[in-house]
Amino acid sequence: MKNLRLTSLFADGNVRARSTVDVGGVIVGNRPIMIAGPCGVESEKQTLTAAVAVKEAGADMLRGGAFKPRTSPYAFQGLGVRGLKILEKAKQETGLPVVTEVIDPRDVSWVAEFADLLQVGARNMQNFSLLRELGRVKRPVLLKRGMYSTIEEWLNCAEYILSEGNKDVILCERGIRTFETYTRNTLDISAVAAAKELTHLPIIVDPTHGTGRPSLIQPMSLAALAAGADGLIVEVHPNPEKALSDGDQALTPAQFSQYMQLLNRFTGAVSGWK
Repeated sequence: MKNLRLTSLFADGNVRARSTVDVGGVIVGNRPIMIAGPCGVESEKQTLTAAVAVKEAGADMLRGGAFKPRTSPYAFQGLGVRGLKILEKAKQETGLPVVTEVIDPRDVSWVAEFADLLQVGARNMQNFSLLRELGRVKRPVLLKRGMYSTIEEWLNCAEYILSEGNKDVILCERGIRTFETYTRNTLDISAVAAAKELTHLPIIVDPTHGTGRPSLIQPMSLAALAAGADGLIVEVHPNPEKALSDGDQALTPAQFSQYMQLLNRFTGAVSGWK
């Protein structure tokens, strides 16, 4: 990497201090954090139920898609503005900062009025107009790695945001597309260590999209934390069998509670997870 905004080194070769990002009072980069919630905002009841459940289990932030870019144009695309208002109500009831995806540069400023952390999905990682607009807004950005992208390409996309003045960028490894078909994607745990070596930015891992299998979320989460990840983002749905998007990879609230208990035991021994 030639650009010194992102690199972990200063021009003189000295090590740059690791960055932290404040998301609605939650500091990303000091300890492992948990972001959890449904893939898509489907209704007020569904979202509030999930929000309360993940809050009680110990999550730090609530995720939920109001806009859902999907492979098929006929699949559920999200509730849009209504979904953002539901997320806002969930935040008021639980106190959890909200993470949601923005997909259009024209929507950045007003989506930022509802969200505490603006997510760039894998399909939009190289949407350079969107990245530049996110660089001009005063909201932290979660940048997911594209499914066919190298680590260098991913980090250069972060540079687009940083170069416009927004220093609050969090990287997210969410799996890459390989020849493997058993898992939805191949979760690249080595990218965590590589990002820590190459940049000063915090990095979290998405084991839900990284595997597409609820049974693999727990072991991949432990692996990510062992590799040095600054947090995790997972999908939790009150009734995955009836979910309008990605229900087959979501945890139930009960499963999420058990999962958090295991993570607490693991991280309590090594890193100070709350």
